[in-house]
Amino acid sequence: MSDLVRLRAVGKQYESAGPPALDRVDLTVSPGEAVAVMGPSGSGKSTLLNLIAGLDRPTSGEVEVAGTVLNRLSEKALARFRRAGIGIVFQFFHLLDDLTVRDNVLFPAQLIGASRRAAQARADELLDSLGLAARVNSYPARLSGGERQRVAVARALINEPPLLLADEPTGAVDAAAGEQIMQILRDLSRGGQTILLVTHDPDLAHRCASRTVEVRDGRLAEKVGA
Repeated sequence: MSDLVRLRAVGKQYESAGPPALDRVDLTVSPGEAVAVMGPSGSGKSTLLNLIAGLDRPTSGEVEVAGTVLNRLSEKALARFRRAGIGIVFQFFHLLDDLTVRDNVLFPAQLIGASRRAAQARADELLDSLGLAARVNSYPARLSGGERQRVAVARALINEPPLLLADEPTGAVDAAAGEQIMQILRDLSRGGQTILLVTHDPDLAHRCASRTVEVRDGRLAEKVGA
């Protein structure tokens, strides 16, 4: 089975005189695998996630997702690929305040031209499965942090992306909500969803990932005993 994510000698340099944010990183993620990326602040783990998401471009090497080398795509083609092929859950939700819960979830489906009826049925199914059926017509300002993050998860999954990326998904919620998000990620992983998550939380990595890698000073290493 082909790897879903493959990084080959990937480097990222932000300042010509400074050390690289990433230095010759190789990484593969198989379909259905859940991988946690850990490391101290400033180590390069968020840069790694942004490159895999197509939100940034490498200075050297190749970033390949689902058979497509992202750094060969134009900005327009990259945006199209990201909408359909990658779901992203951010630490601080990034919901649109003037849209209801349902419309926030539907927004990525509208961007790819999905049928409104089919997309709404999937959105309602996702929201129901995440315990948000009673909140579909609410606005983000009326939600708790945990509810907002569950909406963000539904939004990331609406287009059934092969790859789900999560950037500190429990970092901006309380302990109870964090427990819910952990369980959601575990259930998704058990259901075959490929997940790559960045986290400072070793408990999240241990419970939600089958493999943990560590970024330090721009270099990647397998974390033993994760």
